[in-house]
Amino acid sequence: MKRSAKEQLVTELTDKIKGAQALYYTDFTGLNVKRMTDLRRRLRKEGIEYVVIKNTLALRAVNESGLIGERLRGPTGLVMAKDPVAAAKLITDFAKENDQKPAVKGGMFEGKALDTEQVKRLASMPSREQMLSELGASFQAPMASFVGALNGLLYMFAGALDALRTQREGA
Repeated sequence: MKRSAKEQLVTELTDKIKGAQALYYTDFTGLNVKRMTDLRRRLRKEGIEYVVIKNTLALRAVNESGLIGERLRGPTGLVMAKDPVAAAKLITDFAKENDQKPAVKGGMFEGKALDTEQVKRLASMPSREQMLSELGASFQAPMASFVGALNGLLYMFAGALDALRTQREGA
């Protein structure tokens, strides 16, 4: 590969990294073409990008994006995502289905380095949609209780008026 092509590749990768909230390093050794294609398809479906590139070029792109990357060893695939939890879940779930491949080497989240355990913790978190729905439910619960209490008061008031009307008609 010529130097100009490498520089172009690093520039493109730098732009992608700057646009991502999370960056994960994976070791894809042991994945055949079929499984790799399946992984890429799943990631693409979620809007996550997966790139296999030389470690020196990947490290240069990470450093040029303003992050300080760690030295990479062995075959490395970069996962760049706007939703860090979804990406971590997808990689972890795929690895469970495929004999722990690809293995997560680490990553970066909001400019801070992550180790393998931290990526696994991110993967165990609920998704953004689930957290938003739980938040909405927690806001709705007190309002629903309040409306139920008001409804109960109205029924009691209507019952009291009905009893008063019955009492006056009988007197």
